[in-house]
Amino acid sequence: MFEKISVIGAGGWGTTLAVLLAEKGHNVSLWVREKELADIIKKEKENKWFLPGVKIPDNLNVGNSLKDVAGNADLIVVAVPTQFLRNCARDFSKFIRKDVIVVSVVKGLEISSHKRASQILEEELGNVRLVALSGPNHCEEVSRKIPTATVIASKDASILEKVKETFSTDYFKVYPHNDVVGVEICGAIKNIAAIAVGVCDGLGLGDNAKGSLITLGLAEMNKFGRHFGAKQNTCYGLAGVGDLVATCISRHSRNRLAGELIAKGKTSGEIKEIMHGMVAEGIETCKAVYEFSKKHNIDLPLTTQVYKVLYENKVLKTAINDLISLI
Repeated sequence: MFEKISVIGAGGWGTTLAVLLAEKGHNVSLWVREKELADIIKKEKENKWFLPGVKIPDNLNVGNSLKDVAGNADLIVVAVPTQFLRNCARDFSKFIRKDVIVVSVVKGLEISSHKRASQILEEELGNVRLVALSGPNHCEEVSRKIPTATVIASKDASILEKVKETFSTDYFKVYPHNDVVGVEICGAIKNIAAIAVGVCDGLGLGDNAKGSLITLGLAEMNKFGRHFGAKQNTCYGLAGVGDLVATCISRHSRNRLAGELIAKGKTSGEIKEIMHGMVAEGIETCKAVYEFSKKHNIDLPLTTQVYKVLYENKVLKTAINDLISLI
C-alpha cells in the first residue's frame, strides 16, 4: 500500500480519482490550483465547480500548495489539462521523491512540441516510473460508482500490479497493458472525433452520419498510432474504441458538446464560458495532431476538416462536403 498519494489537479476527473482512493482508505492529498476552490471544497465538502453533487470524504486532504501536496508522496496522479502539464510538472518536480510512481490521466498532445503526456513528464520529472491510465471514464459516472473499466499501461511491468490494486474497486475495473504509446494516442485522437460527432449532432445530421464519423475516427486513431508504433489491438480495446464510442455519444462528453456548440455558431470564448472552466482537450489536440500529420505526411481527412473549421473558420457545410469527397 502506498503511504501517501497525491492527486495534482482538481477538475472532475482528478477529484473523482482522489475521492475513489480516499474512500479505499488511502492517505490522499488533492492539489487545487485555485485557492478559492480549495476553500470551497474544504468548507462544503464538495467540488461545486467541477464535480457537483459528490461528497468529498473527510479523510481527503485538500491543499493549494504543490510542496505540501506532492512532497514525500510515493504515488502521484497527474490530472491537469495537456497544455498546462509541462509548467505544472516543472513546478512540482523539485518536491518529489526519486522513487515516486507517477500516474498520468492526461489525454491530449502538447501544441508546441506535439508530445504525449508521458513524454512531457519524463522531460520535466526525470527518471520516474510512469503509468498512463485511460479508457471510457466519464467522471460523472465513476464518481457515482456506475460500473466502469479502464486501462493502465507502463514500460515498467513490475509496478502495474500494485497500481492496479490501488485503483481497483467493485465498480472500477482496471486492466494492465504495456502499450503506453497506443493508450495515450488513442486518448488524444478520440477527442477530435468527438468534436466532429458533436457538430453532426448540432446540425441534426442523424445517426448514420454519426456512425460513419466514429468509424473514420477509429481509422485515424489507428493510422496515427501506428506511425509511433502503437499496437493495433490497443486501438480496438478499451483505451481505443471503448473510449472513442463513449466520448462520441455521451451527454457527459465535453468534446462532443464543444462540437455541438460550434455547429450552433458559438465562438471559442463562448464555448469556454458555457463550459464553466472545463476543458475540451480535442480543440488544442486537433491543432497538434494536424501540424504533426502535415509535417510527416500522414493523411487524416477528419482531423484536417475539424482543424480547418476550428482554426481557419472554414464553413461547416463546405468542410462536410470536402470530407465526404475525400473518404
